[in-house]
Amino acid sequence: MGFLLRWLFAFALLALTYNPTGWCFVAWVRGGSGEVLSLQVLAGLLLGVGYIVYLHATLRSIGVFGILLTLAIFGTVLWVAFDQGLMAFDDAAVNTWIGLVVLSLVLAIGLTWSIIRRQLSGQLDVDEIED
Repeated sequence: MGFLLRWLFAFALLALTYNPTGWCFVAWVRGGSGEVLSLQVLAGLLLGVGYIVYLHATLRSIGVFGILLTLAIFGTVLWVAFDQGLMAFDDAAVNTWIGLVVLSLVLAIGLTWSIIRRQLSGQLDVDEIED
């Protein structure tokens, strides 16, 4: 249940920022006349905080190499699905949703990885503090 919630929040963060429906932060800012600039700035800051939390946790737990490896695995799964005729990439909107799902899964894995590693190995991740 914990991973599912982390993934749903990551997906919501990404989808609220950009999605092909036009109901997103990017479309709101691009189409806005500046009348609600204060709300747009507040929303942008809140989204920024969400990205900082997810990206910081992901970089600390799996690092850049782990992110690239996870993206490579998901990319290969999509390649196999395409190669086997299970999916097509003809629709740009569907491709965007697939990208949002994959990126949100990477962020959720990054946020959950320390918990998974602790359960598998019994070792805790500890922040190093220099004196």
